[in-house]
Amino acid sequence: MTPLSVEGRRLNAGVLIIVAGEVDATNAEYLKSRIDGLHRPGQALVLDLSGLAFLDSSGLAVLIGAAERAHGAVLHLAGPHSRVRRLLEITGAWQAMTVHESVEQAIAAVEVLDYGERPKPAER
Repeated sequence: MTPLSVEGRRLNAGVLIIVAGEVDATNAEYLKSRIDGLHRPGQALVLDLSGLAFLDSSGLAVLIGAAERAHGAVLHLAGPHSRVRRLLEITGAWQAMTVHESVEQAIAAVEVLDYGERPKPAER
């Protein structure tokens, strides 16, 4: 099994969490605690899954829970491999998340949403 690595980076509009390795019942709780520790409710959450080689049902439950705990913010998944994408599709979990081909696309989508919700300056 490839060890799980979880790193966070602040974005202007939220947080990017880079997940690499494998997620199963032995480390899903660790992933949940790292996501909860790095993400503030209501801010955008981008999970870079391009380095995620394996995800089982316990890992899927963590992603679904993160989407539910986002409190109105959308969970953006970036770069999931075909096996992970397939799991999201056959379970219907992808409907609770936005899936992007790359982390750059996910970050761009988050920034557009963030700037789109800001009040416009008053005209003189």
